[in-house]
Amino acid sequence: MAREILPVADQAQVRAYARRLTLKYPRELTLALGLHALAAVAGLAAPRLLGGLVEAVKDGTDTVNVDTVALAIAGFVVAQAILVRFAVYASSRLGEKVLAELREDFVDKILALPLSTVERAGSGDLLTRTSRDVDALSRSVRHAVPETLIAIVTGAFMVGAVLVVGPILAVPSLLAVPLLWIATRWYLNRARDGYLRENAAYADMTEGLAETVDGARTVEALGLRDRRHRRTDGDIARSWKAERYTLGLRMVWFPAVEFGYVIPVVATLLIGGLFSMEGWVSVAQVTTATLYVQQLIDPLDRLLSWVDELQVGGASLARLLGVANVKEDRVAGAERPDGEELRASDVRYSYREGRDVLHGIDLNVRQGERLAMVGPSGAGKSTLGRLLAGIHGPRTGTVTVGGTQLVELPLDELRGHVALVTQEHHVFRGTLRDNVLIARPDASDGEVRRALAAVDAWEWVEQLDQGLDTIVGSGRTAISPAQAQQLALARLVLADPHTLVLDEATSLIDPRAARNLERSLAAVLEGRTVIAIAHRLYTAHDADRVAVVEDGRISELGSHDELVAAGGAYAALWQSWHGGGVAGPVREPS
Repeated sequence: MAREILPVADQAQVRAYARRLTLKYPRELTLALGLHALAAVAGLAAPRLLGGLVEAVKDGTDTVNVDTVALAIAGFVVAQAILVRFAVYASSRLGEKVLAELREDFVDKILALPLSTVERAGSGDLLTRTSRDVDALSRSVRHAVPETLIAIVTGAFMVGAVLVVGPILAVPSLLAVPLLWIATRWYLNRARDGYLRENAAYADMTEGLAETVDGARTVEALGLRDRRHRRTDGDIARSWKAERYTLGLRMVWFPAVEFGYVIPVVATLLIGGLFSMEGWVSVAQVTTATLYVQQLIDPLDRLLSWVDELQVGGASLARLLGVANVKEDRVAGAERPDGEELRASDVRYSYREGRDVLHGIDLNVRQGERLAMVGPSGAGKSTLGRLLAGIHGPRTGTVTVGGTQLVELPLDELRGHVALVTQEHHVFRGTLRDNVLIARPDASDGEVRRALAAVDAWEWVEQLDQGLDTIVGSGRTAISPAQAQQLALARLVLADPHTLVLDEATSLIDPRAARNLERSLAAVLEGRTVIAIAHRLYTAHDADRVAVVEDGRISELGSHDELVAAGGAYAALWQSWHGGGVAGPVREPS
């Protein structure tokens, strides 16, 4: 299956979303801006008072005046500190609200992704977006955005104060503007793409490591360690190269910015002194302007320092928002099924353009039938099962239930007709009851118990200290893979769809236990249609019909006895699995 990286939002989308999300809380935004403005105004008093004090000392003053000015400066400093405290608090509250909304929005978009897209994307890209990108964005929203807000408001007031003190003294501070502008533009033109490449490279590395860990036994059995090492080394090298590029950008930009901080202070003091000697400005004006320019360094440094973090956050936001750009893989129509007969007609499907993995399959699954699909690994059984469950839509041909195409049914209604259970399963952190109720939240405890009993799970659940109230999942009460799979099957029983597609759904359970479980399911699911993709041939022996899938085609179709008597591919499989004899009672594999 070809892995596809999920799309990334463009800059216009990112800006529009950030603007819309921020302006969604106008009162909180106004309060934060107002408090930061008051804090900035309080910070302007000290330089002005100091400038006046310098002028007074030059002209001659007394101690009372000096003490009065010192107390006034202290008062403004305390007031500024108090205002900054409440301003930061207001900004942080706003940031947390925005972050919470963004996370909820992202979760909604992730859960709305078409399952076909999730399967194609693989785990690496999704894991990176839901972990690394969310964390990066959290840092930006919690720290970079409030700090940038503070820097902009404070800087604006400082520039205004310099102009009020003496417009001519603002000229020296502008000498650094060309340097800062050119360096920052150079950086910003390259940073976004650089951070996107860095995150994509990290996603590839995560994907490769996850595959290696999940398939460790296969890697060991087939001697693939060197190949996986080379894959991992290549992924790390690409990630290192991507991070080295963004580091190189910062190594050019940061020194230029630091140098740009020194120029305004030196220029204002030096040129301001010359202006004072010419009588164009007073000593008080030069002192005050120099202090303002000195104070301007802090918000400017804060602003430019957080620009880098904002670039990281912006790249992460683009990746998170890009999830919403995934195209729907189906459009719900107005038709509704008339009956539960499942039919595939001339079905072809490809993961890569021009390379079909299913070739013109025709299959009619009768209502209430037990159909087993068998065949060699890679023959297309699971792919066909996903088409029959409506996960994928065929490239050509149709898959219908009751005469209506599966891809034209709303998902909620589709799952009432056909449901898929694979050998992959997940235990959510929470109670056992909640894990089963995912399938039908309004079910009673009695229905939950019956669903668990139907899959032979109630016995071990009942023995737990807290029974259905036992907390399971990450870091809590551990349950085995087989027990987790039983929970997945219990959800299926509770969901009560008419047609079930079981993709080796009992593969992790001991063969004898799996046989008992499937017999229990057969009794519980009487009257329902079951399509079982199996590698244990007793499932095929018990089925009404068996479909043999080879090279993306159904090569044989009939009952167990008919196919054994035909002496074809199924007969060979049965003989090989059964230990050399096709007659006599069914025996479990040793």
